Amino acid sequence: MIGREPQLVFCRRGQGLGLGGGLAQRGTIGRALKNDVIAVAMSPGSRHVPKPVCEITTELRDKGINVSELVLNAGDGTPADAPQMGGHGVVFGLEPREIEAINRHKLAILHHGNVKMHFIYKVRFVLKRVKTPAIVLSQCPADFSDFEAIGVSTIRKDGETPGKLVDIVSGIIRHESCPQEKLNEIVAKVRKWLRIIEEEEKASASRK
Repeated sequence: MIGREPQLVFCRRGQGLGLGGGLAQRGTIGRALKNDVIAVAMSPGSRHVPKPVCEITTELRDKGINVSELVLNAGDGTPADAPQMGGHGVVFGLEPREIEAINRHKLAILHHGNVKMHFIYKVRFVLKRVKTPAIVLSQCPADFSDFEAIGVSTIRKDGETPGKLVDIVSGIIRHESCPQEKLNEIVAKVRKWLRIIEEEEKASASRK
């Protein structure tokens, strides 16, 4: 015994094809032993680097939270149904296995960047296809009204998506280490929503 609770994280299934460092590459997933939280990173490349996601995942695991980490295979660009600004040629998407992986978890953390008109549509795309409640991390400021305006369900208002946005943390800068105060904020919000979700699950089970 060393005074800590160990966690078992299954290794990624293999090397991805996209640019990135180590094993956290395009189309890979690191599974935790329990399906509590999944951190979803956009595909690595010159703009989206999963460095902050790895730091956030490590911090959450250090606090005893079971976190899987998924790096999307087609996480670049914007969805086909998003307004096209500047003629983006890359289309954002989710594979069936990625949808299945997210849906296995109680809470999703969706890590995005600094162009609000891109990532709000990515969030809508994801939450149209999954039922898992989500916390959005972004570099630029965003609030619930930005998502509600395009039909995303939030903790404040039902929309068109089965998945619901429950919280937002901004100021997570791409390529840069995540400040401790932001890590603390993420941990606090993840713990809060896991507790709420688990209490709702218990209440639902007792009614059956």
